[in-house]
Amino acid sequence: MVLRVAVVGGGPAGSSAAEILAKAGIETYIFERKLDNAKPCGGAIPLCMVDEFDLPPEIIDRRVRKMKLISPSNVEVSIGQTLKDDEYIGMCRREVMDSFMRNRAADLGATLINGTVFKLEIPTNDKDPYTLHYSDHTNGAIKGEMKTLKVDLVIGADGANSRVAKAIDAGDYNYAIAFQERIRLPEDKMEYYEELAEMYVGDDVSPDFYAWVFPKYDHVAVGTGTMKVNQAKIKTLQAGIRARAAKRLEGGEIIRVEAHPIPEHPRPRRVVGRVALVGDAAGTVTKSSGEGIYFAAKSARMCAEVIVEASNNGQTVPTEADLKRYLKIWDKKYGATYLVLDILQRVFYRSNATREAFVEMCADIDVQELTFDSYLYKTVVPANPLKQMKITAKTIGSLLRGNALAP
Repeated sequence: MVLRVAVVGGGPAGSSAAEILAKAGIETYIFERKLDNAKPCGGAIPLCMVDEFDLPPEIIDRRVRKMKLISPSNVEVSIGQTLKDDEYIGMCRREVMDSFMRNRAADLGATLINGTVFKLEIPTNDKDPYTLHYSDHTNGAIKGEMKTLKVDLVIGADGANSRVAKAIDAGDYNYAIAFQERIRLPEDKMEYYEELAEMYVGDDVSPDFYAWVFPKYDHVAVGTGTMKVNQAKIKTLQAGIRARAAKRLEGGEIIRVEAHPIPEHPRPRRVVGRVALVGDAAGTVTKSSGEGIYFAAKSARMCAEVIVEASNNGQTVPTEADLKRYLKIWDKKYGATYLVLDILQRVFYRSNATREAFVEMCADIDVQELTFDSYLYKTVVPANPLKQMKITAKTIGSLLRGNALAP
């Protein structure tokens, strides 16, 4: 018996799953519709991902060591002074990072298929294989050649609009829209963003999230996100961030415009039968920060590790109960992180008064240290009790001063 696994989606999630499976000698197929895909995404990755996923320095465009958080009234708070010399936030272009991770999985033995999976045929029992119907674009044709593949197990890593999720009736979730322009700036303007990223908050740039200016190799990514999904609204919000950052973007040329849905919470069902969802397809994007890359890759790696163990390196076919172990491990490790970030978003993103309070709070060194440690190393860092009390007091003080606790 040789286990056959199809991974649908070749982003950080799909590639991470395929890599683990291929290393274990499991027959692995990874499907990606567009091999040059550049997902609209801020492209920020935490330091722990660089080490944990063995990412080479050349795929990191910028090492951000300073951030500016800018309030609705344009109060600027510089954060980052707590970072050590070797600490940074990595800024990547998704087309570069995704291609590297996908090709590494293929080099390790996964079969990379440039194809679009348009139907997943579900077996009527727990023994027969799943059948994937897909169009193969290897020859360059847009429509592609119609083919089928039979596998024992499927990992859906095909994003917020996951066809795999629809096929297993995984349930719907609310989603936000991220809209981003890539803008090439004059050299002197790019120098300002050498190792600096900016985050703007305010009703003019997002009613429930933040807007960003993140530096890349030879341009900046300027974007916003909102859960109030409306095409006219997102354009107004993008005009808002362009206006707020106008002086710093002067002379810039738009080289690309991108938009993409981002899940707001996990799907009701993430494992059904011998099909598991990971990354955006499962809904692993965090509230408050909107971070998705690390958690997508991590969820997929956890899922693949459970498959390797449960199948005895591909000798048997895992059951639904086996696959659900990945969810238990995931929820135990990251449940608290998601809960804290959800609360932060509810408290601080609900009005301009609360956003002003949030920016004021972030000027505090203790808050910065806790925030950066949590982000860089992906833990809800337990500060010592005295420091935790200080942070709580400062948080309440900021909210009171901004009259942000009013209903």
